[in-house]
Amino acid sequence: MTFTPHGDHLIAGQRVSAEPTFTSAPATGPGFDFSTGSPELVAEACAAAHAAFPGFAATSREERATLLDTIADEIDARGDQITEIGTAETGLPEARLQGERGRTTGQLRLFATHIRDGAYLDRRHDTALPDRQPLPRPDLRMMQRPIGPVAVFGASNFPLAFSTAGGDTAAALAAGCPVVVKGHGAHPGTGEIVGDAIVAALAKLGMDGGIFSLVQGGTRAVGEALVTDPRIKAVGFTGSLGGGRALFDLCAKRPEPIPFFGELGSVNPMFVLPEAAAARGADLGQGWAGSLTMGVGQFCTNPGIAIVVDGPEADAFTAAATEALKAVAAQTMLTDGMAEAYRSGARRMAEGAGVKSLLTTACDGRSAAPYLFEVSAADWMGNEELSEEVFGPLGLVIRVKDTAEMLTVAESFKGQLTATLQMDAGDIDLARALLPTLERMAGRVLANGFPTGVEVADTMVHGGPYPASTNFGATSVGTLSIRRFLRPVCYQNLPEALLPADLQAG
Repeated sequence: MTFTPHGDHLIAGQRVSAEPTFTSAPATGPGFDFSTGSPELVAEACAAAHAAFPGFAATSREERATLLDTIADEIDARGDQITEIGTAETGLPEARLQGERGRTTGQLRLFATHIRDGAYLDRRHDTALPDRQPLPRPDLRMMQRPIGPVAVFGASNFPLAFSTAGGDTAAALAAGCPVVVKGHGAHPGTGEIVGDAIVAALAKLGMDGGIFSLVQGGTRAVGEALVTDPRIKAVGFTGSLGGGRALFDLCAKRPEPIPFFGELGSVNPMFVLPEAAAARGADLGQGWAGSLTMGVGQFCTNPGIAIVVDGPEADAFTAAATEALKAVAAQTMLTDGMAEAYRSGARRMAEGAGVKSLLTTACDGRSAAPYLFEVSAADWMGNEELSEEVFGPLGLVIRVKDTAEMLTVAESFKGQLTATLQMDAGDIDLARALLPTLERMAGRVLANGFPTGVEVADTMVHGGPYPASTNFGATSVGTLSIRRFLRPVCYQNLPEALLPADLQAG
């Protein structure tokens, strides 16, 4: 059944139309008209979320788990239509959208299981010691409580898993926090149909419609109104460094500053250690090319930089990567703006001092083909622009003189989402020397793999020191991400009847 968007906002369980409208710009097929967001609509959604918060925060873990499971069911019920509109809007292949939908529903159900278990509450109890000398101790109990309404910004590169019902929304709802989503203009139809699924789940369970709202489109003023609304208590964001930093600064300047959990970008360096380069440099070059071009390089964990010791092994690595990238045809990027930014980034890279072009391509419009460059460590460290993310299938090889210079290069990186070691048994001492730097640099350190797969699991960390994210003590993927939307509350000498149900005896 073909899906035709209704084009309305979803405010507290109701469809709301508004003027003016904007027309979507899909990769294929016709565009559709959508109501444009405004600060007034944001205020309406935030007021509804604020009103819904006390009741939602008081729901049981089982009630919230049932909501998450029901949202997943409603998304699956619309699966074919989601794939249809998603592929049209983004140009992503059907298999990618189907897999991403499975990840989206999977993380909703994972959070349902997580909160049913209850361990995330971190419940603690220090019993009263009335006879303790020199002073008695009161009865003290502690547990994690939801912080309040959360603003979520949909991501451009993951129209499902990081958008309307993505990881930020799933974690906030699991915690007991209402959500106001600012839909991404690149895929408004996809955002709408997923929003419809959330609204349907709330209605089916008889829950307050204010628990969820979706505001579509609008100028920068809409996002600014959302993060500065006094009823919003935290923000989840996945996007560009510039846009995220602007919102982060607004959150910090509020009369009541709030946490801004922004995932902003990363070049995800890959260190090819000497023994691995000697044993399988060509294979590593081919594998790196595959990771660089996966999803047209539009992954925040795209390993954009490889560091290798200069010499024949580096020659074999770069030659294999170059040949593999030559075979990759131009592919459609998510938006025209992203494609132009990619080409601009490639031009900036090519003009850098000491940069050698190994593979240049011609692509225009919304398409992108791979680029590959190389540079010496000295020239790389002398040009900070070379360390900036170019979002797309572009790779840069840094040739270091020796392992000592590899350690120096490692120390020069800013915060990253990931750092990778390609290593063999003979590289263990060098890897051990690198590891403390990589731990400080990145939220995830991996060996003998590629970072473009992010497992949704209890142990996953998708975050890192700035500028990879704005809060390196948090993750936006995995069950630990719920902690972003909780805060500890201590209850001293409260009667049993006043304690939250999860702290009461029995």
